[in-house]
This record gives sequence, C-alpha cells and structure tokens, in this order.
Amino acid sequence: MTPPLTKLSEEEELFRDTVRDFAEREVRPRVAAMERASAVDPALLAKCFELGLMGIDIPESHGGAGGNLLMTVLAVEELSAVDASVAIFVDVQNTLVNTLLRKWASDDVKRRYLPRLASDLLGAYALSEPESGSDAFGLQTRATRQGSGWILGGRKLWITNGAEAGLFIVFANSDFTKGYKGITAFAVERGFRGFSVGKKEDKLGIRASSTCELILEGCEVPAANVVGEVGVGYKVAIETLNTGRIGIGAQMIGVARGALTAALEYARSGSSSGEPSGSFRRSSFSWRRPPPSSRRPG
Repeated sequence: MTPPLTKLSEEEELFRDTVRDFAEREVRPRVAAMERASAVDPALLAKCFELGLMGIDIPESHGGAGGNLLMTVLAVEELSAVDASVAIFVDVQNTLVNTLLRKWASDDVKRRYLPRLASDLLGAYALSEPESGSDAFGLQTRATRQGSGWILGGRKLWITNGAEAGLFIVFANSDFTKGYKGITAFAVERGFRGFSVGKKEDKLGIRASSTCELILEGCEVPAANVVGEVGVGYKVAIETLNTGRIGIGAQMIGVARGALTAALEYARSGSSSGEPSGSFRRSSFSWRRPPPSSRRPG
C-alpha cells in the first residue's frame, strides 16, 4: 500500500533528520558571519555538495542522489528553519535548474551538466528583466541565430545565485513576431564570450544569498545548448516555476518554524528579573475620562 502523504517513509525520515543535523552543526554557526559578509561561506557550499543536497533529484546515473521533489522540500524546510539564505541555494539548484534540465534538456546537455550540478557546479535561473517586471513573457533579451550558434543580447535582473553560479538557464526571444511563443531557453556557461555578472543587490535580509544583474553583450551560445525546442521557452519557464513555488512554500514553512522555535526559547529563558519572560503578564490598565472640572477649556 502507498503510505499516506502525512507520513514519511523511513528513508525520508532519515534524510530529513540528516539535513536537520547538518543545519544545526554546520550552518547555524556560520549564519551571522555570512549575513554580515553578504556572502555564503564557500566551505559550507562545498559541504552541501558533499552531502548530496545540490543534486537531490538528479538520477544516480548522472551522479545525483536519485531522490524526488518531496526530499527536496524536506531539505529546503529544514535548512530554512536555520538559515533561509543557504536554503535558497539548495532550492534554486534543485527546483529551478536540475528539474528543468532533467525534463527539457537533450541527452547531450544532461550528460554535460547534470553530473557537475550534482558535484561542484552551482546553477541559476535567469528569467526576470528590468523592463518586463512581473510580466516575464514581455522579456526583451534577444536571441539571434548566427552560423552554428546563437547570439544573446540583453540584461537580466534579480537573479538568485548570480554571484556564485557557473551555469545559467537564460530565457531570450528568438522571434519577437511570435510574441511569447518566440521565447527560448539556453544553457549559458559563465565563461561564454559576451557574458558577465553585473551589480549585486544590497538587500535587507537573506543577504548571504546573492541577487545579481546579468549582462549579455553579444553572448555566444552553441546551438547544442538550446534547452527544449526553439520557441517553447515559455512552457519551460511556466512548468519550472510551478515546481519552484513548491520550494518557496517549503522555505516559508521552515522560516516560520525557526521563528517560532526562537521565540519559544526566548520566552522560556531567564529575564533581567530572574523570571522567565513567558511568565510575565500584561498589567491591568484602565482609563477613565477625567471629571469636567479638570478638563482644559477649548
């Protein structure tokens, strides 16, 4: 019988507990320093790869853990309860990059990138642009066929993992006469000619997670790096974002749980008076309208 969705399997419980222990032992001691530095600790990112957190749903045949979306969700929630920044690295890698390539990429692209994404290559998902805002299908980045490859031109904004990623899934329009049906997805390596990472945003929170501008000035991309078919990028984007939103939901649950845990620990701790903060009660207070004789005129 298939177990109910409210009950984890023994393997899933073991995985969740392993990530929870990792978050407490390896992530928590680094959180404050990473937030101050506005950067993730490279050694911690390497440990995430070593534990298999960056390739949870990549098949074992490509060097991944051979897990599923539920295991990704469990990992994101447990990490978020300690640090939302580290959780975003794992979330974007699994739900927006790995999942996209597993479903849409050619066998050649999978062979070249999935083993590295599971072992040492960080990925990013590049859809948003300054002009289109929340209307992702109004993007203006252009893809022009040239010889045996493509030339990309435009800018992307607010790209998570931008400062550290080595592979970017970039969406560009290859035929503006077709509207959003001209959008195509490309696997763009950081070292491709004409590609660069621009401004890094200075954020109020989740600072260790980088959010950057991408600049494509005559960026040269081989034809073999088209992900999916030319013109179906809008489908690639929509279906991938649907999975990504599940990861964001897990992140919010983890953040809320972490906040509640911290609040409870504070309430149970001793205060300056020697009593637990949670034992305090709001003092009674009543306000009565002063008698007419005491009121000021006017």
